[in-house]
Amino acid sequence: MVDSITDKQRPIRSYVVRGGRLTQAQQDAIENLWPEYGLDQEDGLIDRQRVFGRHAQLVFEIGFGMGDSLLEMVQAEPETDFIGIEVHPPGVGRLINEAKLLGLPNLRVYLADANDVLKECIGDNTLQRLQLYFPDPWHKKKHNKRRIVQPESVQLIRAKLAPGGVLHMATDWQHYAEQMLEVLDEAPGFENCVGPQQYSPRPDYRPLTKFEKRGERLGHGVWDLLYRKLDEKM
Repeated sequence: MVDSITDKQRPIRSYVVRGGRLTQAQQDAIENLWPEYGLDQEDGLIDRQRVFGRHAQLVFEIGFGMGDSLLEMVQAEPETDFIGIEVHPPGVGRLINEAKLLGLPNLRVYLADANDVLKECIGDNTLQRLQLYFPDPWHKKKHNKRRIVQPESVQLIRAKLAPGGVLHMATDWQHYAEQMLEVLDEAPGFENCVGPQQYSPRPDYRPLTKFEKRGERLGHGVWDLLYRKLDEKM
């Protein structure tokens, strides 16, 4: 059947769905632990009291990969609730399997598109922090439009952050870091946490990944950017 949707009508996605091979443990986790850890986009706006049994500060991470750093943060901040979103099933399966083994109650996950979930499932002025760590850089110039950090997506994120909430980005691609800096410094309703045109030191709460440690030994750079949502009354 011929696809009737034109290129102009198709939404630009910031990711490529990679099927990957699920291990048996990952497959079992998705099948058996989804009622405990999984959230579904079609269920719409989340009720935090129903989902977590409390109304704690909420952190949202887009693209957690295999989940190592997110798992470490969830363990380190039991007083905070975390929602992770990923389109790579093996990463989702691994994360919730590890969360179950560790008995972590303050984590939930989506296997879906981040923009769709933000629009349909996350209430305005809800998030204390939104984390975007090492997103696909789409390094070819013709693909730069696929990068998730764009003026439109940044304003969607701003709507979901609570006043004073923080958008925290990190990348190991300097050109992407420069674009992030440019987009966010020009974005209405945000202020750079360390001053205009400045990159931030890595906060203690963001774990140093094995990938970063290897990159540091090879002289590769990593750039963190933290932007605070301004109170609209200001």
